Amino acid sequence: MKRIGKLCACLSVLGAAAAMAATPDWEALGKRWWAHVQYLADDKWEGRDTGSAGYEMAAAYVTNKFKSAGLQPAGTDGYAQPVRFQVAQTDESESSIALTLETKTQQLKLGEDAFFNPHADGDATITAPAVFAGYGLSVPELKYDDFAGLDTKGKFVIYITGGPASMPTEIKAHYQSRDERLKALKKSGAIGTGSIPNPKAAEVPWSRTAGARLEPRMELSDLGVAGEPSLPISMVFNPAHAENLFAGSGHTFQEVLDAMNADKPLPRFPLAVTIRARVKVKTSETKSENIIGVLPGSDAKLSKEYVVVSAHLDHLGIGEPVNGDKIYNGAMDDASGIASLIEIARGIKESGAKPKRSILFLAVTGEEKGLLGSRYFAEHPTVDRKNIVADLNMDMFLPLFPLKYLEVQGLNESTLGEDVRAVCEAAGVQVQADKQPDHNRFIRSDQYSFIRKGVPALAFKFGWVPGTAEEKKFNDWYKERYHGPADDLSQPVDLAAAAQFNAILEKLALRVADEAQRPAWKSESFFKRFAQ
Repeated sequence: MKRIGKLCACLSVLGAAAAMAATPDWEALGKRWWAHVQYLADDKWEGRDTGSAGYEMAAAYVTNKFKSAGLQPAGTDGYAQPVRFQVAQTDESESSIALTLETKTQQLKLGEDAFFNPHADGDATITAPAVFAGYGLSVPELKYDDFAGLDTKGKFVIYITGGPASMPTEIKAHYQSRDERLKALKKSGAIGTGSIPNPKAAEVPWSRTAGARLEPRMELSDLGVAGEPSLPISMVFNPAHAENLFAGSGHTFQEVLDAMNADKPLPRFPLAVTIRARVKVKTSETKSENIIGVLPGSDAKLSKEYVVVSAHLDHLGIGEPVNGDKIYNGAMDDASGIASLIEIARGIKESGAKPKRSILFLAVTGEEKGLLGSRYFAEHPTVDRKNIVADLNMDMFLPLFPLKYLEVQGLNESTLGEDVRAVCEAAGVQVQADKQPDHNRFIRSDQYSFIRKGVPALAFKFGWVPGTAEEKKFNDWYKERYHGPADDLSQPVDLAAAAQFNAILEKLALRVADEAQRPAWKSESFFKRFAQ
């Protein structure tokens, strides 16, 4: 009996030890993740701007971490896939915007009233009448056309960002993308355009938006990937001063806002002002690189297919000082995602998992310049394009509080939604769909480059319940830190929650890699069209 008692006691101790071993030390794993963020978002890399020396040092760090995780090189030059860019920067000393109403001309103050979105085609000077075209959208599927019956040929087309609340979110987001909007504007005969940001959907104050106006804008040098060419002049107008555009037209900007808030059709009409816009552009060229590593699959057939796990390595570099700080570190945007990319690869190696499909780890450049690095990869993949089965993209997932809810963009678009629900359920985390669809986040990061090629994709944010402290913390982060110097290493982050997120993404990647069937778009998904 004593032996039996001792045996039971021993088994009890062993069971307790096993249970302890089975519970990860989330805080320690979070600190390991945070160490990567600390390196990548350090001031010495000066915000990792695309093509900068700081970016190159960050890319070297990621390359070394991919090697350490046992990933094989999957670029065109080892782990690297070089990407070339054309660079455009507004020279405001020789640029101007003026509004003329009858005989009176008002010079707008660049930065305060409006600014230019420059492009590499160079300088332009245009004097032309203007029209207000509502949301500036043309959506054939819904027989919706803001340009119908409006004389826009040879004119500046002014529009407010967004779309009707009654319009399905996915369709509305797609037709607000740069290429789709430019197609509609060019078809209308517009020679220039001016957008007015929707004040209700603004994530950052105008001061910070305008403060970034002199940052270099980039386009892909590869004309086969560059997308729809820009109009000669593109401007952004401060909504707080937008009434100047509507003077003498018989309409007001407040009338437009009231119609938006009531979800009524927006008025569309000629504006009484003539716009004279002159933009001087400084142009140059630069290069950067995507960093790509692959964990080869173990199945003889399925190993030829790839699950992509992605994040962007670039940020905004040096910008307009805010409270004396001019380095836009990008700790959450998106050193956090790159750190997760590294930790997921390391976690799979340490677990000894042998996924059936190959898992491709992709750190892209040029996201902040318009998803350019991921677009280049999607057009020139370093593996067979038709064998890329999914993209799981991590961009600024914001581990600001405990992980109780995971918001998943694209949740109901493909069978990947079922996968993430299953993984989260096992982790005790509830899944939420996008709660702020008017922010168009599903088309604003690198997953959209894959979606446009027919690849099912997901993106992620820490979730919250409306009316809670977590909602306030989430929204305040955008107002105070997004695309600003305050996205640095001093901000509060829940390290244990970040590690739990990494574990969920690791399990999700392995689950998708091991499934017999590749992910598929739901039959009712708007994005299914890209797979056809």
